[in-house]
Amino acid sequence: MPLFETERLLARKLSHQDVPVLTAMLSDPEVMKFSVRGVCDEEATRKFVDWCLECYASHGIGPWALYEKESGEFIGFCGVGPELVAEVEEINLGYRLARRFWHHGYATEAVKGVLRYAFRKKHCESVIVIIEPEHTASVRVTEKVGFGDYALQEFHNRPVRVYRMTCEDWALHNKSL
Repeated sequence: MPLFETERLLARKLSHQDVPVLTAMLSDPEVMKFSVRGVCDEEATRKFVDWCLECYASHGIGPWALYEKESGEFIGFCGVGPELVAEVEEINLGYRLARRFWHHGYATEAVKGVLRYAFRKKHCESVIVIIEPEHTASVRVTEKVGFGDYALQEFHNRPVRVYRMTCEDWALHNKSL
């Protein structure tokens, strides 16, 4: 059962059935280049899915599986979930796509769908994005969907940009939706 859909994507909760295809994606060093966790084996992927299930139960949000509508293929995940940043729990947006789905606009499309769901359906007050400055593709996606200003911070001993979008910012950026 999809939580939401975009023009080309369906989003639903992740489950343990996703572990094999998710492990294949999360074990790719290129996909995980900017992850604080690094590459994931099956056990680490299973723990990630367990964490997602806990997020759904406790917060009603989390990373969601993304499927291409046309082919039904799993392409990755995108969602918002709780993240402790400077000892404050924030709602953090994150995503990963299998490498063969890069450079097709899926990340931007997925992020827009997630933000619409987070602000309209889950009534989030604000959403942050944590990005290493060298991750230029994610910086482009983030700024393209309407995140503007950022603060430089340390996160897991790495220098990062922390962008923030409020519900009001999102509404202004998406007046036509």
